[in-house]
Amino acid sequence: MSFTRWTVVLIVIAASSALIIPWQLAGLVMLVILVAAAADALQVRPPPVITRTAPHIMSRGVASDLICRVEAGSPRMQVKQPVGDADLIVGEPVGDRGLASALLARRRGAHLLPPLATISTGPLGLGRWYHRVGEDHTVTVYPDLPAARRLALDVRLGRFRDDARRARGQLGLGTDLESIRDYQPDDDIRQVNWKATARIGSPMSNTFRVEQDRQIMCLVDCGRLMAAPVTANDDVSTITRLDATVDVVAAVMAVAKEVGDQVGVLAFTDQIIRMVSPRRDSEDVVLEAIHDLEPVGVDADYERAFQQVIGMKRSLVIVLTDLLDDTAGEPLVRSLPILARKHSVIVASLTDPDVERLISTPATSIDEAMQTAVAVDILEPRSLLVSRLTHRGIDVVEGDVHRLSARTVAAYLRAKRRART
Repeated sequence: MSFTRWTVVLIVIAASSALIIPWQLAGLVMLVILVAAAADALQVRPPPVITRTAPHIMSRGVASDLICRVEAGSPRMQVKQPVGDADLIVGEPVGDRGLASALLARRRGAHLLPPLATISTGPLGLGRWYHRVGEDHTVTVYPDLPAARRLALDVRLGRFRDDARRARGQLGLGTDLESIRDYQPDDDIRQVNWKATARIGSPMSNTFRVEQDRQIMCLVDCGRLMAAPVTANDDVSTITRLDATVDVVAAVMAVAKEVGDQVGVLAFTDQIIRMVSPRRDSEDVVLEAIHDLEPVGVDADYERAFQQVIGMKRSLVIVLTDLLDDTAGEPLVRSLPILARKHSVIVASLTDPDVERLISTPATSIDEAMQTAVAVDILEPRSLLVSRLTHRGIDVVEGDVHRLSARTVAAYLRAKRRART
């Protein structure tokens, strides 16, 4: 319970009136004001009934609606949505007699939205009561799924320029039923559809397409280098390299579902953190495995991760890591032959737009020239590492936050089209 500013004003006026009226009368007036304010606050003591509509699942960087409706007939009140987690942002956290705002998540994982805080004001406007309404609300934040699904839609509609739409095989003895037709003298006996033959009264054959579904395995580096910040999509806030990498996995998964491939994921540091074997319709399982991944302050052990997938059937392996420089990338270069002997390999890495901007923008001062020189020193060792990987037959994909997902998907579809996997 508390008093409003009007109560304070009235008490000050009553106290000042003691200069012109007996102090006993002024004190009585003040007592009456306090009693009235307390009674006014007691009128709104019962907690209000508020319905909060908030998402249980969100995508990182994509705003969702947050609606708080107050039951009709409730007293005047102010509704506030506190945020106990700095990674959740409420657009307009305070509203009168309700709240209609946007909720934005800046990091993946599970986050808590605290109960609502309300301040109800009594009918006289003298007293008010504070309430905490509702319970904690858990929000699970996934990677940027809308962007991933837009890429998949572009592939479906043929708008993706490197589109390798569902590659269906030639007719033959596969496992994908194409049609049922009349039996031909040169048909394999295994093609006979006996149920259809019995039903129609003449021999009928199944026609299959050779199954060409591919296995895609995404290897996600969660080591210390993936904790480095990069500029996010709004060009103001920052995300980690791992955040951007998980977005790439979501995009590959969405496109693979569209073209009929099987997708799995392996997250690793110096140990194996998560592993989901390639499978069809793996979206929910893969998302559950990657949505809360966080960088760990150790170096990645590529050889241990590669050993986990070397025994799989021939697949396309996408290694998502940070190509910092030639020295840091030596373990990757040394370990990749383990994979390349059996699998097709793509290495995808995020570039730093700030560094590239320094290289591409002419310097106008000594300070900018020095910054450009530092940027060159950063990019040259990275270029050497990329060259070493390329000479070993590894398809290296680079891009900033805005382009890496699309470029990785394009490389995946090119590999599929060439039937390399």
